[in-house]
Amino acid sequence: MSPRTARRLLGGTRLAVAAVEIVALVGNFEYVLGFRLFATANFFSYFTVQSAFAAVVVLIVAGWFALTAPKDPPWLGVVRTCVTVYVIVSGIVFGVIVAQASSYSYRVDVPWSDTLLHFVVPALIGLTWTVDSILAVNPPVPWTTVGWVLLFPSAWLVFALWRGADVGWYPYFFLDETQVGGWSGVVFWCVVCLVIFVTVTAALVAVNRWLWRRARARRAPRLGTRRRRATPVASPAPRR
Repeated sequence: MSPRTARRLLGGTRLAVAAVEIVALVGNFEYVLGFRLFATANFFSYFTVQSAFAAVVVLIVAGWFALTAPKDPPWLGVVRTCVTVYVIVSGIVFGVIVAQASSYSYRVDVPWSDTLLHFVVPALIGLTWTVDSILAVNPPVPWTTVGWVLLFPSAWLVFALWRGADVGWYPYFFLDETQVGGWSGVVFWCVVCLVIFVTVTAALVAVNRWLWRRARARRAPRLGTRRRRATPVASPAPRR
């Protein structure tokens, strides 16, 4: 498969995953509309939902670049990695909450939209990100991504804490001081979340750079081999 064909397939895949993410968001919004005490502003305050919207935008932009350009600009690799981390971490956290629900005697329903949003889409985004790393057409993801990944979660934490204090509702339990033993508990869980973001990002960057080096090494000519020079053919002697 030529690099151009691979890029086109990758672009189509990115756009398809964006379409699945849109379906998941619409379906999840319609699901929560069925709750009597549902507030629209609360739905859009979840980190998972905001990350999903960011993923849709980034996937569409990345799909356009894959279809129209030989490689992505360096900044897009950083942004795609950050969004991939946000979506994957959201899925992991949701999975832990669902798994631990029975231990705390409360019920967590997982409709088809939540399955798409928290499990299927993170898997698809992670898969496309891995395939892109294996192709090694784009520049390797820089280590500075580990710092950039904290910008959005940090800004979201400030927003969620400010809005929660104003309206008396928090999207996650660890942001509510009354549920985690005071502000020390809030700070502890926020630090834990930021450490998870940094750890997952560092792992993805390391994997990307490792796959990138392997792909480049396979394309490079083997050491110790020399190209054979063509033997010059003597021109025939001129006739007298």
